[in-house]
Amino acid sequence: MFRTQQSRSGNDLRFSLLILPGLRRAGMVVRLLMCSVLLLALTALSGKFSEAQAAGSTAGKHRAASSGAKGRNRSVRKKAALPAKARPPARGRRRGRAAAAAAAAGATAATAAAVASPASPTPAITTNTKPELLPRCGFTEASRRHIFSRGVYVLDEETNTPLFERNADTVAPIASVTKLMTAIVWLDQKSLPMANRLEVTEDDLDNLKFTHSRLNVGASLSRADMLHIALMSSENRAAAAMSRDYPGGRPAFIAAMNARAQALGMPHTHFENGTGLSPENVSTPRELAELVKAANRYQLIRNDSLDKQKIINIGRGQLQYINSNRLIRYGQVNATVQKTGFINESGHNMVLRLLVHDRRPVIVTMLGSGTADGSRLDGVRIAKWLNCSLN
Repeated sequence: MFRTQQSRSGNDLRFSLLILPGLRRAGMVVRLLMCSVLLLALTALSGKFSEAQAAGSTAGKHRAASSGAKGRNRSVRKKAALPAKARPPARGRRRGRAAAAAAAAGATAATAAAVASPASPTPAITTNTKPELLPRCGFTEASRRHIFSRGVYVLDEETNTPLFERNADTVAPIASVTKLMTAIVWLDQKSLPMANRLEVTEDDLDNLKFTHSRLNVGASLSRADMLHIALMSSENRAAAAMSRDYPGGRPAFIAAMNARAQALGMPHTHFENGTGLSPENVSTPRELAELVKAANRYQLIRNDSLDKQKIINIGRGQLQYINSNRLIRYGQVNATVQKTGFINESGHNMVLRLLVHDRRPVIVTMLGSGTADGSRLDGVRIAKWLNCSLN
């Protein structure tokens, strides 16, 4: 009996060793077949879904254009389902359709015109805004209080727009700013050989303020050098000699100066001499802007007033002169014309024709600063306002 059970167990073991691997392989085959069937079914379903979408879109396209009985019946049923107030009036729909069609036609025509014709440049937008000094550039109430000059006028020459003014119409002595008018009237002579020499005489001495000069009586200079040091260094005896060197003498010269001032539209400007040493040589900051404009038209005045230094042959030796305006001498501003002036009655004066960004002309006139440094610092401050505010 024990052998019989042992044989059965041996048979069972052989059976499991032979049959079970086959069953496992069959199970794997079955699973592969089922996966294949599922893939085929999913592929078929996706194809039917794509066909249905294509059919639906085609039907949607043709449904709008269809005029069959079914289409009419559907629209009738929809109208009947809507309440009376919700139905849009037929006339309004027609107008809406007509407007939509007209708009579509207009858009099509515009597009065709744009394609057919070359694109035209967009016109530039012009603005009439006037130039102004900007607070972000330091032009504030606080900074304006730090201006030392009692009278100031700043004019944008390009637009003839005043940018800043303080006591611009107050009449005040102008001191050696006078020499710009002296140069203008002297150069207006028809025949003036600039190389001919002009001698300093006792008539050229200052008997009003008794100022000193390095040009002694008897010094002989060319007319060109007389003009040069009168403008660059504000040499008083040179200016006095120039006013004497005029047809009709000094009285005729002063009369010509006053006539020219009236011709330039300077009714409050008056001259008593050609040096500016008289406190009766007066003007206003606004009217001096016209004098600066006129002086800028003369090449010699522009060159001589801006020269930094000059060696002059006086016949018995040489003298070196420098520019009396430190803004010009040290290149702190870019200008085309300048002149400074001082007497006790006037304080320190300065006029400039600045070139903002090397191209935009702005005239600055300043009268009545208590010190030379005050006048110079006013020029620097105003130049900074201009360079930041203007294009």
